[in-house]
Amino acid sequence: MTTAPKGLEGVIAAESTISFIDGAEGVLEYVGHAIGDLAQHSTFEETVYLLWNQRLPTRSELADFSAALRERYEPPAGMRELITSLPKSAEPMHVLRTMVSALSMHDSSPNDNDPGSARSKALNILASTPTIVAYFDRHRRGLDLVAPDSSLSYAENFLYMLNGEKPTETMARAFDICMILHADHTLNNSTFAARVIISTMSDVYSALTGAIGSLRGPLHGGANEGVMHMLNEIPSVEEAESYIMGKIERKEKIMGFGHRVYKTKDPRAFALQGLAERLASDTGNQDLYAKSHKIELVMERELGAKGIYPNVDFYSATTYHCIGLKLDLFTPMFAMSRVAGWSGHVIEQLEDNRLYRPKAKYVGPHAVEYVPIEQR
Repeated sequence: MTTAPKGLEGVIAAESTISFIDGAEGVLEYVGHAIGDLAQHSTFEETVYLLWNQRLPTRSELADFSAALRERYEPPAGMRELITSLPKSAEPMHVLRTMVSALSMHDSSPNDNDPGSARSKALNILASTPTIVAYFDRHRRGLDLVAPDSSLSYAENFLYMLNGEKPTETMARAFDICMILHADHTLNNSTFAARVIISTMSDVYSALTGAIGSLRGPLHGGANEGVMHMLNEIPSVEEAESYIMGKIERKEKIMGFGHRVYKTKDPRAFALQGLAERLASDTGNQDLYAKSHKIELVMERELGAKGIYPNVDFYSATTYHCIGLKLDLFTPMFAMSRVAGWSGHVIEQLEDNRLYRPKAKYVGPHAVEYVPIEQR
């Protein structure tokens, strides 16, 4: 009798050339490029090109791609009014999911899935998501909306629209690195959701809307918010150890630690840790970083032997806080970046598509006699 692995763990559901993970060695590569190298040398725009084309661009190709992206920063006419009509109490991830779906209604051919159309739609969504998030955040704060600036990079433009002033070079680069680190991660839950949806020959908007719905779950993209809640609960650096030990003793989940794939420290966490430390120093959040580092040391001592190490969410929480992002914008930031990976996988799925239709192992009863309602 075949067994059904819970959560499809270990099941290969697709072949892909986009990204690679070696969980035992702590390796993450985008099209063969180590994530650390990309975080150090690349830009988010270049990384998106890499994920969508399986190679790095030439200087002219990157310029053309960036220009095409930037000219689409402003969503179609009517989207701004739709965003400002929403309740200010709405959760940003619900807003983002709904607005990405709404983009399809401004597309004269939303169902076209040929290679050129799919890429164009992906570019529309990638360019629009920062504007959607920034517009809604300013709307709920009662501030005038700041129109996008096409002279700015993806990271710079988002922070400019959000805060009403151009970011410092350090802040812009820090956010750009965060976007690179979150751009793709093989067949994670939200990416799988996108591939499953597009495999029905649905449309790019539906596929990415579904992926956003998956990402907002606290066991996926929403985990970084949980890390920040935990850090805020710890009164001081000195009390971090007793707080964590109490959780370990009560067998409670410690947010930001452990990963379905990695059995060592998440390679993205290395880059984020250094970034978080520098930003914490620059912004006066040294205690926040110190609490994070103390937690990591305690966890390594207590649970390192079990392969429970920091994942990408652990230091991204401190990084986003130091950049000045509100807690409920952490997961939308993740989504803004992951649109790159989702789109790459959607494009790849369409190139050699087969409908996903797995089996379920039935474990219910058989031959149950029907009892008339009068006798129940």
